[in-house]
Amino acid sequence: MNTSHKDFVESVIDGASDLTLATVRPDGYPQATTISYAHDGMTLYAGIGKDSQKAHNIRANPRVSLTINLPYDDWRTIRGLSMAADARILAAAPEIAQAQACLLKRFPQVAQWSGTDMADSIVFLKIAPRVISILDYTQGFGHTELLSAEQVLAS
Repeated sequence: MNTSHKDFVESVIDGASDLTLATVRPDGYPQATTISYAHDGMTLYAGIGKDSQKAHNIRANPRVSLTINLPYDDWRTIRGLSMAADARILAAAPEIAQAQACLLKRFPQVAQWSGTDMADSIVFLKIAPRVISILDYTQGFGHTELLSAEQVLAS
C-alpha cells in the first residue's frame, strides 16, 4: 500500500457520505441499514430516530459492524472499509454538540432539525472503530488488511 493505513482510512471516510450499519436485533439476527454520517478523525457520528429499531438494538448491544465504500465503476477499483465498532447514543450536551457540529459541517440541511418536532425524535450516535478491514482491490482482487484502530492511528 503506497499511502499509510491512516491516510487510506481517512480518504475513504472523507470520500463517502453513507455507511451501512449492522446492529443486532433482539432475535439475534443482524439488521443492516444505510445511514449518512459525519466524522472527527476516525470517530463517526450519525443522527437516527430515537425510537428506531437501530436505536433499540444499540441500547441493548453497542457492538456494531459497518461498511463504507467509495463509488466505483469497475470492481477492480473497489476501495472501502469494514469495521467492528462500539456505538453509543449520546446523552451529554457537549458530546451532542460535537456530533451536531460535525453533521452540520458535512450536511448543512441538519440545521432544519433545530427547534422542530423532528429534533425531539432524533438521537445522535458516536461510533468508535475497534477493528478495521481495509479493502483495496487496486492491490488485487479481494485485497484486504485487518488492523486494530490503534494500528491504523499509528501508521
